[in-house]
Order: sequence, then C-alpha cells, then structure tokens
Amino acid sequence: MENTETEKNSIQPVSDLYRNYVLMMLTIVYIFNFIDRQVLVVLQESIKADLGLSDTQLGLLSGLSFALFYVLLGIPIARLADRSNRRNIVAISLTVWSAMTAACGLAQNFYHLLLARIGVGVGEAGGSPPAHAMISDYFPDNKRATALSIYSIGIYIGIMIGFPLGSYLDGLYGWRMAFILIGIPGVIFAIIFFLTVKEPQRRQGVDKTSEVDNTSFKSVFKYLLSKKSFVFLALAAGCHTFATYGLGNWLASFIVRLHLPTGGIEASNIGITIGLILGFAGGAGSFIGGYFADKLGKADKTWYFKVSAYGGIIAIPFLLVFYFHSDTVIALTCLFIGYTAISTFLGPAIAITHSIVPAKMRAFSSSVLFLALNLIGLGFGPLFVGFISDVLEPSLGVESLRWAMASTVFMTCLAVYLFMKASKYIDEDLKTT
Repeated sequence: MENTETEKNSIQPVSDLYRNYVLMMLTIVYIFNFIDRQVLVVLQESIKADLGLSDTQLGLLSGLSFALFYVLLGIPIARLADRSNRRNIVAISLTVWSAMTAACGLAQNFYHLLLARIGVGVGEAGGSPPAHAMISDYFPDNKRATALSIYSIGIYIGIMIGFPLGSYLDGLYGWRMAFILIGIPGVIFAIIFFLTVKEPQRRQGVDKTSEVDNTSFKSVFKYLLSKKSFVFLALAAGCHTFATYGLGNWLASFIVRLHLPTGGIEASNIGITIGLILGFAGGAGSFIGGYFADKLGKADKTWYFKVSAYGGIIAIPFLLVFYFHSDTVIALTCLFIGYTAISTFLGPAIAITHSIVPAKMRAFSSSVLFLALNLIGLGFGPLFVGFISDVLEPSLGVESLRWAMASTVFMTCLAVYLFMKASKYIDEDLKTT
C-alpha cells in the first residue's frame, strides 16, 4: 500500500516499504492464528470417531473452551499492550498458541484435548489487539480500514491452508500427528517476527504519563460504553460471527454427513474444496469491505457500518440455498457468494472502532470488540449448532445438522439491524472523541 501523505505526529518517519513489510508479517502471524484455531474443525470427524465424542462436545472444543479464555485474557493483555511493547507480546503469543496446538496431538481423551484447546485460546488472546494497534500506528486514517482488511485476510488464508493441510495430514499420519506438524512452524516464525519487526511509535503522542495511561481499567471500559456506536457495533459483530462460526466450524461435518453420501463430492476433495471456497470468498469479502468502507466513508462515516449490514442482507438468501439445496455444485456456489458477502465486516469494524478512541486505547478497544465477537460468536455459535444437532438427531437423523446450522441465519438478521443502529450514532461519537 502506497502512502503519499506526510506522516503526522511521528518522530521518525517510516518508509512505505517497511510499513508494508510489517503488515505482511502481522498478516502471516494471523494466518498461523487461524490455521491453528481452525484445524480442529477439519479433524473433528476423525477425533469424534477416535474418542467417541458428541456434537455438543465438539462444539465446546471448537468454540466456547477456546473463546472463553481468549476473551478473558484478551482485555488485560490489550491493556498491557497499550502501555508496553506490542511487538514482543505478539511474538510471545504466537509461540504459546503454536506450542499448544502441537500439544493437542498428545491428547488421549476429551479432557486432555479440552485443556490443550484452552492453551491455544490463552496464547491467541495476545495476538490480534496488539497487531491492530500496530497497524493503526503504521498507517494513516484514510488507509486504515484497507490495511486492517488486508490483515484480516489472514483469517481466510489460514482457513484456505488449514483445511486442506489438516485433511491431508489426517489421511496420511492421523489427527494427532496433524496437530503436531501444524503447530511447530509457528514457533519458528515467532523468532523471525521478533528479530525483524520493530515496535511503531504511537501516532497521537508518546507521553507515557498521558491521561489514558493513568486511567483505570474501569474508566476506560466506561469510556467505550459511552460510545453508543461502539456498543451496537460490538453486539452486531458478535451476532454476525455467531452465524459465521456456526457455519465455518461445522462445514466439514456438514459436507461429510449430507453431501458425501450422495456422491456430490469425494472424500479426498473435501478439505481442499472447503479451504479454497472459504479462503478465496472470505479474503475477497474482507478486502471489498475495507476498500469500500474507506472509499465511501471519506464523505460519510456511516458507510463503515452500512457495508457490513448490506453484506449480511446479500448473504442471507445464498446461505439458505446452500443449507437446503441437495445439488452439491449449486450449494457450494451459493456458499461462495454468501460467504463473500458475509465476510465484509471485520476491517471496517476495527477501523471505525480505532477512530472513536485515543491512540493509546486502540489495543484495548480491539480487545473489547473481540470480546463480544468471540464470546458471542465463536463461544456460542458452534456450541449452539452442536447442541441443537444433538437435540434434533433422534427425530431427524443426519438432517439434524442441516437444521441446526440453518437456524443461525436469524442471528445475521439481528446483526444487520444492529449495524444500521450503530451507524446512527457515529457522527455524534466522533465529535466527542
């Protein structure tokens, strides 16, 4: 990304080449984040058969067990990041979650795997909020949503790599060795990241005794809650990701149970098919969301919310066709379109959040946004689907998973309403920042 503007409030100017290098490195860290987070999803049918788990237990492993510790530790780590070296926090976090991913391969029962997944959540808690703050300090306001959307593409590249790689390693070596081989490279990359990435200077001053630094945790949280646009945005993001994680975390099982028996897809192609669809569709949607939010948001900041809302509206009918159409090609085509539309929200959401808080609160504000996003979405989306599937299974059989996943669409409808509600308060909140 080129920057032709003069850096403001910066003591040492940073070259375009280096800022883009840092963005690339942070994006690669995020790729590792989602490979390690989501690899369980493509392995869960093998894990279920080996350990004899229920769908509710699988939903707990892929959702709440990870999300609960992720959000509980995310806020204090983000407060630390607002006061200290964020580069170091990202490097340490990458080391921890990669090591714990490898430890998943040593699990012999549900509780061993649960503890290892909690460890992954603990490590990943220190990943995104410091990274968001670093990007906001490296890039100017009018390029921030695009930069953060490029960073967010790491989610989908991670999925695109993680699904086929996990499926391939599972078939070749088994699910335990798949975890080990996927976890180790992250530890190595953490060293490279630490040695080559520099901590940026904070755009709005570097005074360590500023009011923000000396403000209590309670006061900072109260400050965020006073911004109505942020409150509705956080709730919208949570509802939105409830549906996306309810889809993504059960997608492999959905195809194995409902499309594999019909001959619509071969078992050897499931991992790469899911990875390519979610990777390309999610990456395209993420970039489109950030690009149009920056472009349209120059004159009207409400577009940082409307892009997400309109994306949800477009996604709903296509996702419903995906859930209920029996033809695999038609279903997967609709999934691609729907997933592209539903993936537009994250870059604009982070960017507008950073616009309504002081620079030294950016990591903290990201952690609060991700608290709602991950606790509501990742924590309860997969668990809800697993629970409903178990409840419906006696009467519907294999069809229970279809109806459980489709029921999450109502949360996308609620998210659309909340995004539009948040847009009504952004002008007022920007004036008081």
